[in-house]
Amino acid sequence: MKNRQSAEVDLQGLQPFSYDDSGNSCGSSVVSDFTGNEDECVLQVSDLESESNDCRSEVLQCDLGQETDDEDVELGSSHSFRGSPQSKENSFDEDTQARLAVLSYEQICKLNDVMEETVSIVGRGNFPTLEVRLRDLVDIVRAKLEGDPTAGGAGMRVRDIRLNGGAASHVLAAGECQDQPYNDVDLIFGVELSSPRNFDKVKAAVLSSLYDMLPDGVSRKRISTCSLKEAYVSKMVKVNNPTDSGDRWSLISLGCQRGRGVELKFVDRMRRQFEFSVDSFQIVLDSLLLFYRCNTGDEQEGGRAPPISENFYPSVVGESVFGDFREALRHLQKRLISTRRPEEIRGGGLLKYCNLLVKNYRPAHPDYIRSLERYMCSRFFIDFSDVGQQRIKLETYLWNHFGTGTEESSSRHRFLLLLHDVVAQSTVCLMGHERRQTLQLIRSLAWQVLYQDQTHQQQQQQQQQQQRMMATAATAPPQAPQLVFANGCLYAPITIAAQPCQYCGCPCPSTFMMTCCST
Repeated sequence: MKNRQSAEVDLQGLQPFSYDDSGNSCGSSVVSDFTGNEDECVLQVSDLESESNDCRSEVLQCDLGQETDDEDVELGSSHSFRGSPQSKENSFDEDTQARLAVLSYEQICKLNDVMEETVSIVGRGNFPTLEVRLRDLVDIVRAKLEGDPTAGGAGMRVRDIRLNGGAASHVLAAGECQDQPYNDVDLIFGVELSSPRNFDKVKAAVLSSLYDMLPDGVSRKRISTCSLKEAYVSKMVKVNNPTDSGDRWSLISLGCQRGRGVELKFVDRMRRQFEFSVDSFQIVLDSLLLFYRCNTGDEQEGGRAPPISENFYPSVVGESVFGDFREALRHLQKRLISTRRPEEIRGGGLLKYCNLLVKNYRPAHPDYIRSLERYMCSRFFIDFSDVGQQRIKLETYLWNHFGTGTEESSSRHRFLLLLHDVVAQSTVCLMGHERRQTLQLIRSLAWQVLYQDQTHQQQQQQQQQQQRMMATAATAPPQAPQLVFANGCLYAPITIAAQPCQYCGCPCPSTFMMTCCST
């Protein structure tokens, strides 16, 4: 066992690559957006850790989620077990139990509110906005996936359906974080993606679901799957690693405007499913969906379906892929930042870390935070080595994770300042001129955001001032005409009250040259 001070982290095995990461999904593979013609889309997928077990064993496995001494940090796989098969089985059962928890009645009520919420899928151009309840959206997509291929379905088996990301954290939060907001709704469908054909089936099922959700009165004759994709899909990602342990998943993001969107993720295998402990929660929805179906069946038979109450509600299980559900929940309630194996976090983890700092999160283990920042900075510059790629990534992240209000504008500026400080203090893998270029890029974006914020505030103040002046002028009494002194005499102009026109009501006098309206 080596000491932490003498352990050297080998980052040479992490090969640079480029991909589009919205910051909402956490894998360890390259992802590419579907762009251009649908038939011309070729996705290049490579895996970060597909080198060999020997190469992977050289990476320092640093568990930041637990308090450990220097002697407890080992080099090698964090999932290796030694001992008898009975000890392996007992250890596996303990780890599984630590990952799971049953939701309370209050949490199920919040989950029911989220599922009953109406989501808006905004379309481009003349395509209408799709208004649908989240539970109905899940049922429609699941029916398309499991439907008979002869009837237009995909003929696939859905293992389970889970709520992930900020929405799951919103449901599980309590106490100080009870009103924690969330941006997107992330849904995970467990499906089998062993062949490329299954990826096409998933895509066709989602587009067919969008077709069925079109409102009444919309002409469907000239609407094709390609037009639906261009209108309602903002991003498509496919990761298909052919190795036995490689990642296989697909992501389809719905909604083409800033606001709360819906992300549908279809997962066969994914090694890294979280960035930090606070976003590692997944809620299994199968029991709740079965409860909805039973209530719908009772209503169709003429009976009255019992609502969710304190004495009658389904049992829903939550899971933390971080590893320890209670610890992750404590981090969420106390607003603490913690993670495990930071070398596996993709480049977007640095931006998520700064975003958590803006939201007043603080490190759970301040002693390890500098090492964590070095990991994330190194990985960010491996994934986005060019300044142009860094600019695109930063602008995309600002657009997806911050709104347009005054408070959000201030948060964007603070986010960029925090990012500048972290990069300036923790970057160890760049040449001097590369580091200066990146810092100049972040500063220029911060100045741009600050200028836009100040300009927006000035425009709002001018509009409010004009509205006040117009309201004051409308309520002020009429002023007497001014006296005119000429040729030694004082003249008082005589004004004749204008009579409204008998045709249109305008204040033109009746003795005017001609009426302003004619019959």
